[in-house]
Amino acid sequence: MIRIIIGFLIQLLANALGLLVAAWILSPDMEVSGTAFIIAVVIFTVVYALAQPFLTQMAVSKVPALRGGVALIATLVGLIITAAVSDGLTINGLTTWILAALIVWIVSLIGTLLLPLVLVKKTVEEKKS
Repeated sequence: MIRIIIGFLIQLLANALGLLVAAWILSPDMEVSGTAFIIAVVIFTVVYALAQPFLTQMAVSKVPALRGGVALIATLVGLIITAAVSDGLTINGLTTWILAALIVWIVSLIGTLLLPLVLVKKTVEEKKS
């Protein structure tokens, strides 16, 4: 159970980084507002977590060639739903939507890979001292 919670927290942090980096790069066409940002990150992470297995199953059974792009599509779906139900995320223009999905996906992937290493290193150093 603790691993699931830690995994979810790491995914939340990685998605927060992804949204912030995308908003910074794509400003003014993409905005993430201050107080609603936390709500937007939680909504995005939950939608992504729910959409990914569903889309993977669809890709495996219907269009096997799409398996590699499922995470990117799930990221786009997460952005669309988050923008629709939250005031914390605004994206304008088709190009911005596509670039936002790509940037959030890449930064979240890198964050998901690197954050556990950083957190484990910090925990090990604390236990050593």
